[in-house]
Amino acid sequence: MPTYTPPLRDMQFLLHEVFQVSKDYQQMPAYAEFDADTVNAVLEEAGKFASNVTFPLNISGDEEGCTLDKATHEVTTPKGFKDAYKQFIDGGWPALSCDPQYGGQGLPFVVNSMLYEMLNSANQAWTMYPGLSHGAYEALHAYGTDEQKKRYLPKLTSGEWTGTMCLTEPHCGTDLGMLRSKAEPQADGTYKITGNKIFISAGEHDFTENIVHLVLARLPDAPAGSKGISLFIVPKYLVQDDGSLGERNPIFCGALEHKMGIHGNATAQINIDGAIGTMVGEPNKGLQAMFVMMNAARLGVGNQSLGLTEVAYQNALSYAKDRLQMRSLSGTKAKDKPADPIIVHPDVRRMLLTAKAYAEGGRALITYSAALVDRELHHPDEKVRKDSADLVALLTPIVKAFVTDNGMSATIMGQQVYGGHGYIKESGMEQFVRDARINMIYEGTNGIQALDLLGRKVLGNQGATLKKFGKLIAQLVEEEGVNEKMAEFINPIAMLGDQMTKFTTEIGFKAMQNPDEAGAASVDYLRVAGHLVFGYFFARMAQVALREIANGNTDPFYQGKLQTARFYFAKLFPETASLMRTARAGSKSLMDTDAALA
Repeated sequence: MPTYTPPLRDMQFLLHEVFQVSKDYQQMPAYAEFDADTVNAVLEEAGKFASNVTFPLNISGDEEGCTLDKATHEVTTPKGFKDAYKQFIDGGWPALSCDPQYGGQGLPFVVNSMLYEMLNSANQAWTMYPGLSHGAYEALHAYGTDEQKKRYLPKLTSGEWTGTMCLTEPHCGTDLGMLRSKAEPQADGTYKITGNKIFISAGEHDFTENIVHLVLARLPDAPAGSKGISLFIVPKYLVQDDGSLGERNPIFCGALEHKMGIHGNATAQINIDGAIGTMVGEPNKGLQAMFVMMNAARLGVGNQSLGLTEVAYQNALSYAKDRLQMRSLSGTKAKDKPADPIIVHPDVRRMLLTAKAYAEGGRALITYSAALVDRELHHPDEKVRKDSADLVALLTPIVKAFVTDNGMSATIMGQQVYGGHGYIKESGMEQFVRDARINMIYEGTNGIQALDLLGRKVLGNQGATLKKFGKLIAQLVEEEGVNEKMAEFINPIAMLGDQMTKFTTEIGFKAMQNPDEAGAASVDYLRVAGHLVFGYFFARMAQVALREIANGNTDPFYQGKLQTARFYFAKLFPETASLMRTARAGSKSLMDTDAALA
């Protein structure tokens, strides 16, 4: 059976030593009282909840799954899930980073992000229920009317109600401009919504008495395409002016999807038959509001794979230390045993260190991105807010795609470390693999994320935002460029940073002549960008570790950081060379293939 230990030391290392977030947050009035002791205490309790309450339900929830009563359209979640959610509410966890005006605790988003990493390690399927609610909260907080905020946000903040995002339809996923759901205006200012949605995570369940669906639909006179989409609040039960629940709204779960993984989460087909909704934001500008929730979800999906990477690594490491197979190639290591533990074998170490590097690099990236969100929303300096927003936009597709691609690789490597025992259910490793697979698909497939990064976030503004990240690298290079002990970390990112400018320009010029060139290069391009970002964070982590060691700190934690960073730069970072070569190969070998694909 798998186990899980929250990585609190690594989280504290990033928050307080690498990023030193307290200094930054003290400049923000909303977080003026933010301090390390409070955050550490919150994270410790969060870790206890994840490891003691939701983790024990992960395997049983996967085996039991969700059940739909077709007569009532009600869904029953796996045994223990509902009670765990009640404990989640009682602990105040849904309100952690929400606005105090609506009952929130007002802690930084970066703390909430770390809470969700631990919850995802413990039980991704369960965590999706409150996770989607937080996205609905963010969209309404940004675009809801005062009346809508008053009616819905306190309940979403407390967790008494949950939320969903209803986008996908049977004939359209990413291409939302094709959606057909309709919204008919009513005399009282509401709308009657009709349509069918699929793949709606947490679309129906027994956790709460009400579910707040955010639904995309078209007005009768809406222009074609994505410019004709509006966003509506369509609650499961209508909400009266006094906050009490009224009639059942005709928005029902018609079926549950039968899936490869995340069995404990109800992935619903939602049928909407004249349900009453209220518009969020302006007519035909629903995507603008929904993108708040979608971007939050994309960061959240990266966090899901980070959680699975961590728990898969922990269990593979433990197994490798105990499992005896063969003798070390360089001589017997465990003379008192019939064979050596498999951790002595180079290839097993390669897999373990790859998973560890992907976890630590992903955690650094997601922590930094979450801190940028806090700056974007709360920093008093307008330029800081703007720069932070730009960097969040740049990093979001990297978080979503690079971390989830790595997470899939890491869970498979963890399973491989177990050998045949990783293929059977008892070890729990095969569930991590199955659960990780969805993260590369939903909230925009990773190929879409790559197009978004290259097309919109980089070429769309002539590389201006990429240059902002480049300045961070240049600053670190300037700080440490003459430090011989940092050379093995600084030189690779300095070189790739220089190459990235030429690489981006080259792809951009080719794309101007033929847009398919961008499509052909984009996936490789995102992975190069991901390594550039990871390399920067590994260099910063090494910088802190070297400083501590130079100051006489003998904690092996810092030596471990250096060893992981060295492995990353020696074995994983060089992938960038082959990626740039394949990206430069162009579109002809892909598109001039009608005979091959006949």
